[in-house]
Amino acid sequence: MSDDVEQQLEKRLGRVHARLRLQIETEGGHRVFGGGINFFHPENWYSTHALIRYCLKLSGFYNRGVRNARNIQLKHNEFFVPKLPALFENFRLLHLSDLHVDMDLAATRAIAATIRDLDYDLCVLTGDYRAMTSGPYDKTLEAMRLITEQLRAPTYGVLGNHDSIRMLPGLESQDIKMLVNESVVIERGDDRIALAGVDDAHYFRVDDVEKAAEGIPDDTISILLSHTPEIYLRAHDAQFDVMLSGHTHGGQICLPGGIPVTLDSRCPRRIGSGQWRYLDMLGYTSVGAGTSIVNVRLNCLPEVTLHQLRPGKTP
Repeated sequence: MSDDVEQQLEKRLGRVHARLRLQIETEGGHRVFGGGINFFHPENWYSTHALIRYCLKLSGFYNRGVRNARNIQLKHNEFFVPKLPALFENFRLLHLSDLHVDMDLAATRAIAATIRDLDYDLCVLTGDYRAMTSGPYDKTLEAMRLITEQLRAPTYGVLGNHDSIRMLPGLESQDIKMLVNESVVIERGDDRIALAGVDDAHYFRVDDVEKAAEGIPDDTISILLSHTPEIYLRAHDAQFDVMLSGHTHGGQICLPGGIPVTLDSRCPRRIGSGQWRYLDMLGYTSVGAGTSIVNVRLNCLPEVTLHQLRPGKTP
């Protein structure tokens, strides 16, 4: 990486965070065993990807799974938020997660077509923009333009376990404001809410929830973006009202009835997909719009989500 980009990252993120993230990427690599929250990381074991693909073809499910991966669903979700400022009633957030845009351009074009004419006030991206977990990312940034050219509102994002910190300048050049343990204020007239985001907590473990929450007044409704839902306990302790995440893919390849074989996540299965609640914090875990390891989905269709904020308590 050029000295210019390294200096840019250090200025933006601080020397300690930038160098730590780069050190993990460069020296530690992407391990199959060890590192991160989980011990086993199948996304980094590239030799198994072809084997899984072969087994699916042998079983006769592969072609159906590929068709499913391109069948993007638009889901609607309501959050009933106590003390929601009046001017944010019916505020709409478009939530995209786990795009893996260079995995299958046909699926990425299907995502772009799905979001093209949607009406929303803010777009949030919860990480995993590329298919691989290491190596070049130029094709990822190029394919991301298929998505970002369709976005019609302010857009904020966080990085996931597939993403290099080196991608940050390229993503921000496409009008995505990346939140790396940071927060911003969203204003409507005299009313405001806070939006915060943390760096990847699953593999790189460079998230800092406390820093992301720093400066957010206690009486301000706050939303946290995290690639993985695994930090839900810390998010609650930091007094976030809403948490949006992805990472799990809802299992991606599931048993009939949508029962995931694995969620690749150390969290209760009830928060592995869809809307959930932990005490007084609301959450939503997207099953993702893209695919990982193999471009197949079974019993778990991909999604983009429109969240609507409503005042009051959940009925």
